[in-house]
Amino acid sequence: MSSNLYDPEAKAGSVHEIEIKGTNDVNNVLSDSEDRKGHSDRTSLEKKFLRKLDIRMSVLVLIYILNYIDRTNTSSARLQGFEQDLHLQGQQFSTIMSILFVGYIIMQVPSNMFLNWMGRPSIYLPACMSIWGVISILTGVTENFVGALLTRFFIGFVEAAFFPGALFLISRWYKRDEVGLRTSILYCGSLISNGFGALIASGILADMQGKLGHAAWRWLFYIEGSITIFVAICAMFILPDFPENTRWLTPEERQLAITRLQEDVAKSSLDIDLNVYVSPLQGLWMGLTDWRMWWFAAAAVFQLLAQSFYIFFPTLSATMGYGTTISLLLCAPPWVFSALLAFVVSRYSDKTKQRFIFIAVSEVFGIVGFIISICTMHIAARYISLFLMAQTYAGLIVFYAWMSNTFPWPPAKRAVCLGFMNGFSQIGNISGSYIWPSTWGPTYRYSYAICIVAAVVFAVMCYVMSAHLISLNKKIEKEEEDNGVLTPGFRYLV
Repeated sequence: MSSNLYDPEAKAGSVHEIEIKGTNDVNNVLSDSEDRKGHSDRTSLEKKFLRKLDIRMSVLVLIYILNYIDRTNTSSARLQGFEQDLHLQGQQFSTIMSILFVGYIIMQVPSNMFLNWMGRPSIYLPACMSIWGVISILTGVTENFVGALLTRFFIGFVEAAFFPGALFLISRWYKRDEVGLRTSILYCGSLISNGFGALIASGILADMQGKLGHAAWRWLFYIEGSITIFVAICAMFILPDFPENTRWLTPEERQLAITRLQEDVAKSSLDIDLNVYVSPLQGLWMGLTDWRMWWFAAAAVFQLLAQSFYIFFPTLSATMGYGTTISLLLCAPPWVFSALLAFVVSRYSDKTKQRFIFIAVSEVFGIVGFIISICTMHIAARYISLFLMAQTYAGLIVFYAWMSNTFPWPPAKRAVCLGFMNGFSQIGNISGSYIWPSTWGPTYRYSYAICIVAAVVFAVMCYVMSAHLISLNKKIEKEEEDNGVLTPGFRYLV
């Protein structure tokens, strides 16, 4: 590898030697040749590095699939006697569903702060995964409301480490115009789990009833929790840490990983020193005093409220009049469609470096889906509406990438912001757990009406934020013009 890849002085020395020979024309040709060679060497190394990193990071998708399966399998268990066996009454099932997000909210920020301080996501994230797998198994042995309530709370408490931690890990390795695609690939794990989790549940619920004297819904927790623990052990040997302490990087790859992010931040435009250490507490204060973090978090609350249908997706599928197995099987296609669409939308969003327009279009189609479900009980129309509702997750994925892009530096602040925004947003899931009571079924008109209002508020808040970031970009451009900067630096993605 050429030594001048990261050392400007090396290239300057070579040019100086040519000048001593008095051959200025050769100097210019050779300088251009070295520039091209250096660029070619870096491009080749960068592609190889990203392939290597992407392969390692791909395990996050599998972890997220299991994360969502362990989070939502209670909804599938409901179709096979969960409520009856635990003697649940009134709003107790909704409380069991919502209590998970209470624990989820509590641990988001502390977990990300600890992850940034510890610097070993390859150990921390799989360890948390193993614990929630054990708790999921324990859900299968509960006998009453209190037992189910406690296991659900602690699953949320431990699962809180994963998604904001994964977003933070991605942001520590990829540039801003690479984050959207990787976030979409990660989030496809949750979309796939919504579909294939239902398929797995249908097989277990159909075949395991009475095995060894246990109800099928209990086997659902036993089997899925055991799979989670196994994958967690494997993930410890696959996941990377951060660029500065990942052991399987070569020295050149390590320097490239660090340099890429420094160039992407473009410190001259942000007026920051990339070499200054920011402590976790300083990062906490920087995050809490940035109103944009609060705005994004509030907007996410409304979006998750609008998307609360995912918690009761098997129930909504069952409103079409089919039995348990068919209702669960019908859950898969909308989520497969949503995952494919999310991948395409996120990739194009990265390519165009735009965020808001993709979020807004996704919300419009989602609202159309809600309106269809309000207006008719026709089977085909309601099934189409499930597709339209599920695709809103494509917009949500772009929104998560947007949140990460808006807080590029320092890492301590970004860790707090991502943890806080994702944690605070779970208020939407908590409240959303109560807007789908069985007494509003099978039409669930009031539930869908609430989702429409929440989606509109979310879209408006995103528009306000996009207008603000556009104004900041114009201010940065004006400052660069005033300072005579020829090469534009950092810009917020909008």
